[in-house]
Amino acid sequence: MSPSRRRGEFGWGRKVYGHGLTWIKPSFLWMMYRCGWGTKEGQETVLAVEISREGFEWALRNACLSHYLRGVHENQAAWKRELRRAPARVQWDPERDLRLRPLPYRSLQLGLSGEAARRYADEWTVAIRDVTPLVHEVHALVSGGDLDSAVRLLPQEDSCTGQDELIAHLQG
Repeated sequence: MSPSRRRGEFGWGRKVYGHGLTWIKPSFLWMMYRCGWGTKEGQETVLAVEISREGFEWALRNACLSHYLRGVHENQAAWKRELRRAPARVQWDPERDLRLRPLPYRSLQLGLSGEAARRYADEWTVAIRDVTPLVHEVHALVSGGDLDSAVRLLPQEDSCTGQDELIAHLQG
Protein backbone atom coordinates (compact mmCIF):
# COMPACT_ATOMS: atom_id res chain seq x y z
CA MET A 1 0.00 0.00 0.00
CA SER A 2 1.22 3.42 -0.76
CA PRO A 3 -0.67 6.69 -0.60
CA SER A 4 -0.40 8.65 -3.80
CA ARG A 5 -2.36 10.40 -6.54
CA ARG A 6 -0.68 9.91 -9.93
CA ARG A 7 2.19 7.96 -11.36
CA GLY A 8 4.54 10.94 -11.14
CA GLU A 9 3.82 11.43 -7.46
CA PHE A 10 4.35 7.75 -6.77
CA GLY A 11 8.10 8.02 -7.14
CA TRP A 12 8.76 6.59 -10.57
CA GLY A 13 10.62 9.63 -11.78
CA ARG A 14 14.38 9.21 -12.17
CA LYS A 15 15.06 12.03 -9.72
CA VAL A 16 13.53 10.02 -6.88
CA TYR A 17 16.04 7.17 -7.15
CA GLY A 18 18.91 9.14 -5.66
CA HIS A 19 16.89 10.82 -2.92
CA GLY A 20 15.37 9.08 0.05
CA LEU A 21 13.62 5.74 0.02
CA THR A 22 10.50 4.25 -1.49
CA TRP A 23 8.78 2.25 1.25
CA ILE A 24 6.79 -0.95 0.85
CA LYS A 25 4.33 -1.38 3.70
CA PRO A 26 2.79 -4.86 3.36
CA SER A 27 0.36 -4.41 6.27
CA PHE A 28 -2.99 -2.84 5.37
CA LEU A 29 -3.70 -1.74 8.95
CA TRP A 30 -0.21 -0.33 9.45
CA MET A 31 -0.72 1.66 6.24
CA MET A 32 -4.07 2.90 7.56
CA TYR A 33 -2.27 4.07 10.69
CA ARG A 34 0.31 5.85 8.54
CA CYS A 35 -2.17 7.59 6.20
CA GLY A 36 -4.97 8.07 8.77
CA TRP A 37 -7.48 6.00 6.80
CA GLY A 38 -6.74 8.17 3.76
CA THR A 39 -7.57 11.40 5.57
CA LYS A 40 -4.12 12.95 6.03
CA GLU A 41 -3.34 15.85 3.72
CA GLY A 42 -1.64 14.61 0.57
CA GLN A 43 -2.59 11.02 1.40
CA GLU A 44 -6.27 11.05 0.52
CA THR A 45 -5.84 8.43 -2.21
CA VAL A 46 -4.61 4.98 -1.22
CA LEU A 47 -3.15 2.64 -3.79
CA ALA A 48 -2.51 -1.07 -3.42
CA VAL A 49 0.67 -1.90 -5.28
CA GLU A 50 1.08 -5.59 -6.08
CA ILE A 51 4.65 -6.68 -6.71
CA SER A 52 6.09 -10.03 -7.76
CA ARG A 53 7.12 -12.49 -5.07
CA GLU A 54 10.52 -12.75 -6.77
CA GLY A 55 11.04 -9.01 -6.46
CA PHE A 56 9.99 -8.96 -2.81
CA GLU A 57 12.36 -11.83 -2.03
CA TRP A 58 15.21 -10.15 -3.93
CA ALA A 59 14.70 -7.02 -1.83
CA LEU A 60 14.72 -9.04 1.41
CA ARG A 61 17.89 -10.93 0.41
CA ASN A 62 19.60 -7.63 -0.39
CA ALA A 63 18.34 -5.68 2.62
CA CYS A 64 19.92 -4.69 5.88
CA LEU A 65 18.37 -3.43 9.09
CA SER A 66 17.64 0.30 9.12
CA HIS A 67 19.23 0.62 12.55
CA TYR A 68 22.30 -0.71 14.35
CA LEU A 69 21.58 -3.67 16.60
CA ARG A 70 24.22 -5.00 18.97
CA GLY A 71 24.59 -8.74 18.58
CA VAL A 72 23.35 -8.68 14.99
CA HIS A 73 26.04 -6.38 13.62
CA GLU A 74 29.75 -6.75 14.35
CA ASN A 75 29.89 -3.06 15.30
CA GLN A 76 28.39 0.27 14.29
CA ALA A 77 30.99 0.88 11.58
CA ALA A 78 30.22 -2.50 9.96
CA TRP A 79 26.49 -1.73 10.07
CA LYS A 80 27.07 1.69 8.43
CA ARG A 81 29.09 0.03 5.63
CA GLU A 82 26.29 -2.50 5.10
CA LEU A 83 23.68 0.29 5.10
CA ARG A 84 25.57 2.23 2.42
CA ARG A 85 25.92 -0.90 0.26
CA ALA A 86 22.40 -2.33 0.62
CA PRO A 87 19.77 -1.25 -1.92
CA ALA A 88 17.03 -2.11 0.58
CA ARG A 89 16.52 -1.75 4.31
CA VAL A 90 14.09 -3.20 6.80
CA GLN A 91 12.53 -1.76 9.89
CA TRP A 92 10.04 -3.50 12.12
CA ASP A 93 7.17 -1.36 13.42
CA PRO A 94 4.35 -2.36 15.76
CA GLU A 95 1.47 -3.92 13.84
CA ARG A 96 -1.90 -2.20 14.32
CA ASP A 97 -5.39 -3.38 15.15
CA LEU A 98 -8.60 -2.10 13.56
CA ARG A 99 -8.61 0.90 15.88
CA LEU A 100 -4.98 1.50 14.84
CA ARG A 101 -3.64 0.74 18.31
CA PRO A 102 -0.22 -0.94 18.45
CA LEU A 103 -0.17 -4.72 18.80
CA PRO A 104 2.54 -6.70 20.65
CA TYR A 105 4.13 -7.94 17.41
CA ARG A 106 5.83 -6.14 14.57
CA SER A 107 5.19 -5.62 10.88
CA LEU A 108 7.92 -5.42 8.27
CA GLN A 109 8.52 -2.15 6.41
CA LEU A 110 10.84 -2.40 3.41
CA GLY A 111 12.67 0.70 2.16
CA LEU A 112 14.04 0.68 -1.39
CA SER A 113 16.72 2.86 -2.99
CA GLY A 114 18.97 2.74 -6.03
CA GLU A 115 18.77 -0.55 -7.90
CA ALA A 116 15.92 -1.84 -5.71
CA ALA A 117 13.76 1.25 -6.36
CA ARG A 118 14.46 0.99 -10.08
CA ARG A 119 13.53 -2.70 -10.15
CA TYR A 120 10.40 -2.00 -8.11
CA ALA A 121 9.20 0.57 -10.62
CA ASP A 122 10.36 -1.13 -13.81
CA GLU A 123 10.18 -4.88 -13.12
CA TRP A 124 8.41 -5.93 -9.94
CA THR A 125 5.17 -3.96 -10.08
CA VAL A 126 2.41 -6.29 -11.28
CA ALA A 127 -0.69 -4.17 -10.60
CA ILE A 128 -1.75 -0.91 -9.01
CA ARG A 129 -5.30 -0.51 -7.71
CA ASP A 130 -7.01 2.46 -6.13
CA VAL A 131 -8.38 1.06 -2.85
CA THR A 132 -9.56 4.39 -1.47
CA PRO A 133 -13.26 3.34 -1.52
CA LEU A 134 -12.38 0.16 0.42
CA VAL A 135 -10.37 2.20 2.93
CA HIS A 136 -13.34 4.53 3.51
CA GLU A 137 -15.76 1.62 3.81
CA VAL A 138 -13.62 -0.22 6.37
CA HIS A 139 -13.04 3.01 8.29
CA ALA A 140 -16.79 3.75 8.40
CA LEU A 141 -17.46 0.25 9.77
CA VAL A 142 -14.74 0.62 12.41
CA SER A 143 -16.01 4.08 13.36
CA GLY A 144 -19.53 2.67 13.65
CA GLY A 145 -18.33 -0.18 15.89
CA ASP A 146 -19.01 -2.98 13.38
CA LEU A 147 -15.59 -4.60 13.69
CA ASP A 148 -16.76 -8.03 12.47
CA SER A 149 -17.90 -6.57 9.15
CA ALA A 150 -14.71 -4.50 8.91
CA VAL A 151 -12.53 -7.59 9.41
CA ARG A 152 -14.31 -9.39 6.58
CA LEU A 153 -13.34 -6.60 4.19
CA LEU A 154 -9.64 -6.54 5.07
CA PRO A 155 -7.33 -7.62 2.25
CA GLN A 156 -5.76 -11.08 2.56
CA GLU A 157 -2.16 -10.74 3.70
CA ASP A 158 0.55 -13.38 3.63
CA SER A 159 3.01 -13.60 6.47
CA CYS A 160 6.71 -14.26 6.02
CA THR A 161 6.42 -17.60 7.78
CA GLY A 162 8.35 -20.25 5.96
CA GLN A 163 10.71 -17.53 4.72
CA ASP A 164 13.07 -17.73 7.70
CA GLU A 165 16.17 -17.90 5.48
CA LEU A 166 15.14 -14.64 3.78
CA ILE A 167 14.66 -12.64 6.95
CA ALA A 168 17.10 -14.27 9.41
CA HIS A 169 19.67 -11.49 8.86
CA LEU A 170 16.93 -8.88 9.46
CA GLN A 171 15.82 -9.92 12.93
CA GLY A 172 17.23 -9.04 16.28
